Amino acid sequence: MDKVKDNVLIIGAGAAGSVVAQKCAMDRDTFKHIHLASRRIESCEKVAKLCKTPIEISQVDADNVDETVALIEKVKPDLVINMALPYQDLPIMDACLKAGVSYMDTANYEPKDEAKFTYKYQWPYHDKFKEAGLTAILGCGFDPGVTNIYCAYAQEHLFDEIDYIDIVDCNAGDHGKSFATNFNPEINLREVTQRGKYWKNGEWIEVDPLSIRCDVDYPEVGPRASYLIYHEEEESLVQNIKGLKQIRFWMTFGENYIKHLDVLQSVGMTRIDPVMYKGNPVIPMEFLKELLPPPSSLAENYTGKTSIGVIIRGRKNGKSICKMIYNVSDHADTFKEVSAQAVSYTTGVPPVSGATMFFMGEWEGAGVFNVEQFPSRPFLVDVAERGLPWQVIDVSQADQASLFAVTT
Repeated sequence: MDKVKDNVLIIGAGAAGSVVAQKCAMDRDTFKHIHLASRRIESCEKVAKLCKTPIEISQVDADNVDETVALIEKVKPDLVINMALPYQDLPIMDACLKAGVSYMDTANYEPKDEAKFTYKYQWPYHDKFKEAGLTAILGCGFDPGVTNIYCAYAQEHLFDEIDYIDIVDCNAGDHGKSFATNFNPEINLREVTQRGKYWKNGEWIEVDPLSIRCDVDYPEVGPRASYLIYHEEEESLVQNIKGLKQIRFWMTFGENYIKHLDVLQSVGMTRIDPVMYKGNPVIPMEFLKELLPPPSSLAENYTGKTSIGVIIRGRKNGKSICKMIYNVSDHADTFKEVSAQAVSYTTGVPPVSGATMFFMGEWEGAGVFNVEQFPSRPFLVDVAERGLPWQVIDVSQADQASLFAVTT
C-alpha cells in the first residue's frame, strides 16, 4: 500500500509564502504536517502567528544544498514547495534529488546576473527526477500556473483546435504609494525591463521593452492600458498546446509606474551588474530593492481588484469561437482572509491546490513537468474552493477590439 502523503515543507516566508502556509494550515485533513523555513527565522515566526493552526518552523539558507538536505531529512516531507526566490530553484531541486523528495515551485529558475526567463535550466533535470522516481512540478503559481491550466482546460474541454492565446494580467488596485512593486521588487523590475517577446508561426519575435500597447477590457475592471512583455509560461505552452499559431502576454502598468520606471532606468538604478561605490561593489537593483516598500507591507490599505485570465481563439465543431477564462480577486477580501494583497494571494493559493493534487494522486509521474501537462479539471475545482473561482465567457471581436487589432 502506498504511503499517505500529508507532509509538506514550504521554503520561503515572503508575502506569497505566507499565503501558502496559512492556506495549508486551514486544511489539516490534507496537510497534517506543515513546516515553514526561511533564511530569516523572524519571517517564519511572523507567518506562524497568522496561521489558524500550529505549524513548525526552521531557519535555512536555501542556497546551501547540504543545509537544505539536512532540513529535508529532519522534516521528511512528501513535497517541498519552493516559495523562495527564482535564483534558488536549482539548489533546492538539487537538495530534493539528494534527499529523495518531490518538488514544486511557482516561477522558473533565473540566473542572478542575467534577466533570463527560461526553462532551459530546469527541463534538463527531467531524467534525474525520472530516474529517482520523483516528481518536479514547475510554475504552479497564477501566471505561470493557473493561466497554463486554463489553457489546458480549454484544449481538453472547450476547443477542437486552438490558434491564438493572449494571457492578460491586470492589477487595478491602489496601494497609495508613489512607487512600489506587488511582488519581489528585484524580480518584478527584471521582468519588466527585459526585452519583450512573443511566439508566432513557429518562431520567437523580440521587441523593445513596453513598446507594444493596447487596451484590454478586463472583467469587473474595464479597459486598461496593457503592455506586451515576455512571461515564462509562453515557453511551455508553445510545447503543450497543439497547433498553436501565436501566444502573447499582456500586463497593465499605470502611468505613474511607467514614469518612475523610465527615470530609474535612465539613471541606471535597474542595472543588475555591480558598480563600485567607495571601493565596494554594489548592484543598483539590489540597493533599489532595499529602498522600496516590501510587498507584504502594501496589503493593509490596498483597494481594488486583480483580473487575470486567458483569451483563446480557435474552433469547435468546425466553428470559429473565442473564449475567456479568468479570475477576479479583491485586495480587501484577501487581506481580510490572510493579511495579504491579491497579487500575493493569487500566487500563494495555487501551490496549495497543486500540492493537494499531488497528495491525492491526481498529478503524478516521475520527471519534470509544467502544470498544463497534468489533468486540469480536478485542480480547477480545488482552486476555486480555496478562494480563486473562475469563469468562462464568450468573447466577440467587438469585446476586445483593441487587443485583436494589434498586429504582431
